[in-house]
Amino acid sequence: MDQSILLERLSHLSLEPNPALFQHAKERAESVESRIADRITAFAGSMRFVYLHVLWFGAWIGFRVEGYPYGLLTMIVSLEAIFLSTFVMISQNRADAKRQVVADLEWQTVREEDKQNQELLALSNQILELTKAIDARTNRQTGAT
Repeated sequence: MDQSILLERLSHLSLEPNPALFQHAKERAESVESRIADRITAFAGSMRFVYLHVLWFGAWIGFRVEGYPYGLLTMIVSLEAIFLSTFVMISQNRADAKRQVVADLEWQTVREEDKQNQELLALSNQILELTKAIDARTNRQTGAT
């Protein structure tokens, strides 16, 4: 399907953020540590990060900052990997927290819908009983005549 047709079909939909996720993001933004972690993970997960490292490694080796087997470079990269893996875990925890917010909201909705369904079933049963009573009375009156 052509993208312009799809956009036209979806243009009437309002794209409001999930209020629970919006509140969660607002609470997260209040923490300096969270904002720093978010910025680092956003940069570390970008192509700019990759290009910067290609240039850095190329310059390190090209300008012969140290000789092969590049012990200092290996140590620096290892330390960076340790910190980046920590930021990946922070990012995963953040994603899990978002999923939990949505799951809690969905569970609350399911419970409310279940309660409404129980009420609707009770009303349906009352209507059925009233219908049976009316039918029985109508049949008695018709049979008596």
